[in-house]
Amino acid sequence: MDSFTLLEILAIALVFTAYWRLFEKAGKPGWAAVVPIYNVIVLLDLVKRPRWWAIFFFLPLANIVVSIVVHIELARCFGKTPLFGLGMALFPVIFVSILGFGEASYNPDALGS
Repeated sequence: MDSFTLLEILAIALVFTAYWRLFEKAGKPGWAAVVPIYNVIVLLDLVKRPRWWAIFFFLPLANIVVSIVVHIELARCFGKTPLFGLGMALFPVIFVSILGFGEASYNPDALGS
């Protein structure tokens, strides 16, 4: 195993751990972060989007747009800016880790109705 592969594995583990902590902060089970498809459903629940939106995560190009929208709304739920949400979608190793391991708390009312 080369060092780049090891670095990739560590980055993936960090992102899973950060999402685990983020889900727990939001009152959801942390283990949901590592279960494929269910993690998307939980993420959609956190940002008050319908579960059928999970379909968009499997469509090319639509998955990019929906991921950005969902992460911007997730950032708002934690009191962060839309730019921070864009960072979460594009650079999860950094931005999801900041949210998951930081002091920010979940407030679903930040999204309005």
